Amino acid sequence: MTNTTRNLLAASLALGMVLGTSTAMAKDPPKTTDHAAMTHADKHDSAEPVTDSWITTKVKTDLLTSKNVPGTEVKVETVNGVVTLTGTVASQAEHDKAVRVTQQIKGVKRVDAANLKVAATAAR
Repeated sequence: MTNTTRNLLAASLALGMVLGTSTAMAKDPPKTTDHAAMTHADKHDSAEPVTDSWITTKVKTDLLTSKNVPGTEVKVETVNGVVTLTGTVASQAEHDKAVRVTQQIKGVKRVDAANLKVAATAAR
């Protein structure tokens, strides 16, 4: 897949995810009124609190636009800031990069990549 195709796919997916999750994001209130817990809002571009929906969208978008990470092969789920990556990647390097990219997203508390497998042909 060429870089242009990959970038167009990433942009299309990101737009679809943003449009599809805007209602969910609007209805996802902060889980606490603790000021310290709500300071995540200043760690990303928006003044809105970080939500699981926002984290999932941001992780997926960053995976799709990262080189050497097959973002279309990685499923992303976020619950209370814990991001779970599932799927199959071609190499350990792709696995490690997917985890690194995810860890750098604001609001991510932990990354669970136990179900992000390396393809059997690459594991040999």
